[in-house]
Amino acid sequence: MDPSLYKDATVSRSLNYHYFSAPATDISKPILLLLHGFPSTSWDWKEQVSFFRKEGYGLIVPDMLGYGGTASPEDPAAYLSSLIVKDMVDILDIEKVSQVVVIGHDCGAKIASRLANYFPDRFIAYAFMSVAYVRPRTENTYEAMLEFTKKTFGYELFGYWRFFSEPDAVRIVEDHMDSFISVLYGKDSHAMSLYFAPLGALRAWLAEDKRAEPADYLTAEEREFHKKELLDTGMTGPFNWYKILTSGLDAEDNKGIPPENIVITKPTFFGGAKNDLITRADLQLKGLSETCPNVTYREFDAGHWLLWEAKDEVNQELLKWIQGLQI
Repeated sequence: MDPSLYKDATVSRSLNYHYFSAPATDISKPILLLLHGFPSTSWDWKEQVSFFRKEGYGLIVPDMLGYGGTASPEDPAAYLSSLIVKDMVDILDIEKVSQVVVIGHDCGAKIASRLANYFPDRFIAYAFMSVAYVRPRTENTYEAMLEFTKKTFGYELFGYWRFFSEPDAVRIVEDHMDSFISVLYGKDSHAMSLYFAPLGALRAWLAEDKRAEPADYLTAEEREFHKKELLDTGMTGPFNWYKILTSGLDAEDNKGIPPENIVITKPTFFGGAKNDLITRADLQLKGLSETCPNVTYREFDAGHWLLWEAKDEVNQELLKWIQGLQI
């Protein structure tokens, strides 16, 4: 990612956003808004930025709230989706861009979902990577979700949300960052279902400062770079994305979504990760065609970090889908 192409801008709620911005070299092609997830920065999209710039597309790639060079408020309420989507639209306005194709990964897919719910006129199409369109819930179903996934899969898919919401989680993760990164980006995809996702599993892993065998899709230098980024900003902001989910703040916030915008009629793309044992594609596909009737589904032989692990296939499938849009 070319450092000279980064900008800083203050959005309407007086928070600074740091973002990558590269103009299109082919004005017939749409601008792409790329939204990263947890625990990441705009750097996550480096493979896609390089590829799509060569294809002539314009790109806007922010460090999301709580990450990188963007503001990191301590109050979890600052991370409500209704506020963050307005931040994204503010950036589009600053860049004088009327419409874009948005592509989100992980928590970025949730924000792409809410952009469809709140500002459908600003988006041509929506792509969701690893995490499919997140239908807004207006009741806190976290405990029920833990029970359901434990019964269905034998482990809680989202038990780590509770750990991230606990008062000592920031200190524990920051003190054991090498251990944390090793299980996140490990070679064995089953490690996430054993040592990360279930209730209490990640706390226990970090307490013993364990290490997993590293995956091949990141070099040792890239891991160190990513570790430094997380430690420089700290984990308070990243964990706030989960505190609003476990506390019910997110469900309350979703009550402001216009009901007529819950179903996305515009083109959508879901890139499922075959080996992702937390944000499982098989679970997310159920009912997806009802909320996204114009969906294109592609499955990738990769884990959660498919943007890196299956970068060439991901880039080609996204390009094919974007080229097929009626713009």
